[in-house]
Amino acid sequence: MFAASCLASCCAACACDACRTVVSGISRRSARIAYCGLFALSLIVSWILREVAAPLMEKLPWINHFHKTPDREWFETDAVLRVSLGNFLFFAILSVMMIGVKTQKDPRDGIHHGGWMMKIISWCILVILMFFLPNEIISFYESMSKFGAGFFLLVQVVLLLDFVHGWNDTWVGYDEQFWYAALLVVSLVCYLATFVFSGLLFHWFTPSGHDCGLNTFFILMTLIFVFVFAVVVLHPAVGGSILPASVISLYCMYLCYSGLASEPRDYECNGLHKHSKAVSTGTMTIGLLTTVLSVVYSAVRAGSSTTLLSPPDSPRAEKPLLPLDGKADEKEEKECKKPVSYSYAFFHIIFSLASMYSAMLLTGWSTSVGESGKLVDVGWPSVWVRVVTSWATAGLFIWSLVAPILFPDREF
Repeated sequence: MFAASCLASCCAACACDACRTVVSGISRRSARIAYCGLFALSLIVSWILREVAAPLMEKLPWINHFHKTPDREWFETDAVLRVSLGNFLFFAILSVMMIGVKTQKDPRDGIHHGGWMMKIISWCILVILMFFLPNEIISFYESMSKFGAGFFLLVQVVLLLDFVHGWNDTWVGYDEQFWYAALLVVSLVCYLATFVFSGLLFHWFTPSGHDCGLNTFFILMTLIFVFVFAVVVLHPAVGGSILPASVISLYCMYLCYSGLASEPRDYECNGLHKHSKAVSTGTMTIGLLTTVLSVVYSAVRAGSSTTLLSPPDSPRAEKPLLPLDGKADEKEEKECKKPVSYSYAFFHIIFSLASMYSAMLLTGWSTSVGESGKLVDVGWPSVWVRVVTSWATAGLFIWSLVAPILFPDREF
């Protein structure tokens, strides 16, 4: 017993020392990556609790106060929502605290970039406290998460458009034959993948002998958008590049597939019903990966004055997120009076919205659990969210092309 106690104490001390070392190593410019890591940790915790927390939650009287104990899937959903709510509150509180930060001299700038031990402790406390809240609050948060998740999808689309246009401008800026050829090759590959993908969708989701008019409509609408993208981009008045159009076309086709794959497994037009578990798990994995990449990308691009995260009067940040030497730290005091390079408040809003979206993704928009057992991201709400997101992506991309022509005096 004494030896076990000593071993446990040593392990705890080592864990604390390791945590303290990691926290002390987070510099000003690596703070954004640290926030991404904390968000990724919340996804891991949600996924783990979704699998193992149900038996414990069934024994909590303030959660399981029903006359008849709900199915195990209900507790799995509830666990995910409670972790998500704690994560949402953590970033929402930081967002409110950061409103109005204009210069690095503001004391709140230090809160944003430092105090990581206290932040991690606060995050853990918030997540734990969520498991003591009544079910009514969790139910309300579940309803609000649907709207927050939808808004995050729109932010995700804006980030994708920013990435694609930046990618195109970078290669065109080289003004060399090799890079123009690379643009053409990548564009052709994306278009080829788009049309092959559309053929597979017709094969999987419009089986012969069944009336699958809705699925056919979704696929045809996506193909129409692909055609419209190419026409608008190649129009002389627009003078755009085919690369962004091809990438957005492929992304819209993926969203169409994601929506169709989320149809109920007993729906006669869902040709993937025989591989339901593999498909649903794969869809969730891709969705979570996309979420993490979107959040990381928002952190990486936050220093650019061309992104939605940056205030109009902020300078363009050309410094790396992770300094390679100690010179950057030596200059921090001299830079304290400089204006911030991005909006801290909006930066944290993205994380809070992403928390809502990841909760909806893990619970199938709170419709599949209880109906489809272990399946996630399955059900008609998930279908329509994906399809509408695809249409919104198409609309925003077309707007990004025609807006400079319609409003030449405004900067886009």
